Amino acid sequence: MVSLALLCAAHFFIDLYASALTALQPLLVGKLELSLAQAGLAAGLLLVSSSVAQPLYGYLADRFHSRYFTVLAPAVAGVFLTSLTLAPNYVSLLALAVLGGAGVASFHPQASARAGAGVSSNKGRWMALFISSGTLGMALGPSLFARWIQRMGMEALPWLMLPGVGISVLLFLYLPGTARPAEHRRGVDWAALHSVRRPLIILYLLVFIRSIVQIVYAQFLPLYLNHERGLEYTRANAMLTLYLAAGAAGGFAGGWLSDRFGGRRVIMISMIGCVPPLALFIVTTGYTSALFLGLGGLVLLFTIPVNLVMAQQLVPSQTGTVSALMMGFAWGGAGFLFVPAAGYAADLYSLHRVMAALLVFPIAGFFLARMLPKGAGGG
Repeated sequence: MVSLALLCAAHFFIDLYASALTALQPLLVGKLELSLAQAGLAAGLLLVSSSVAQPLYGYLADRFHSRYFTVLAPAVAGVFLTSLTLAPNYVSLLALAVLGGAGVASFHPQASARAGAGVSSNKGRWMALFISSGTLGMALGPSLFARWIQRMGMEALPWLMLPGVGISVLLFLYLPGTARPAEHRRGVDWAALHSVRRPLIILYLLVFIRSIVQIVYAQFLPLYLNHERGLEYTRANAMLTLYLAAGAAGGFAGGWLSDRFGGRRVIMISMIGCVPPLALFIVTTGYTSALFLGLGGLVLLFTIPVNLVMAQQLVPSQTGTVSALMMGFAWGGAGFLFVPAAGYAADLYSLHRVMAALLVFPIAGFFLARMLPKGAGGG
């Protein structure tokens, strides 16, 4: 339990640091005189470094079984991503983003595998606790960075690296070493992955589909609410925090529900159940709209721990690799492809129409989830 508590604390700060560039972009654009294209490239490189690269770290973690993929990650992410405000030019900004993203990417595959290791019952519930701690960190990050800079100034932001460094010290002292299997395999066990390729591909596509809605909404909510619905800037960002915090609660609830009703059933409920509240968010205003946004985010993110646990159960010998596929690679790939596409479509048709059109994806996900074997994930 001590290990799980440390991993949850590390996940909170890792994902909090991962939100730094998004929160700081308005300030960095002014300070470094960046174009929007340059700002977008920086965000894209961070996404590739922190998410798309996760399968590489999953492969390395499964091969070398070194705990330092987890131990060093909070310090690396904290040092480089809180130093973004000190970048003297655009090239150094890109370098800091890529290096900080490497810390984020190295943490997730191995830590996700370790969080569920040795858990014999209610695994979905414990995995949900681990996942939701990261989602909560991502939700609180933008508000924390903005308030810190408002009170202390941009040059003082690197002080926020200290929690990450502290967590790395605690992980070094108290996180046990990883057990090396008696028959150590070199590289990815392709035979194990191939034997369950059909349900694994379905699970990957379900994560990809969920991530399209999750990431595009998170990326464009403040802009959509401020520019197209006339919401004051701080209230628009508060709505983003509400959406992300509700998602953190949804991840925990989804893990509990999967232990009780089965993973397959929870995925289907999440996919079809998120559509009505998100649609009502789009067509309503005021507190009613906020309520439906929070409810939609909560139900949409039921599946975060469920997909991960189901994938790990399919290939227990490759938990690092499948964790990376289900988290970073699917999440990062969806964002890398669909955030620019959504922005381009919004220039043509408006964000309002784009946000509404995205709801076709979870509907498709519901029918895809029905293709999972009955009994998958206990449901």
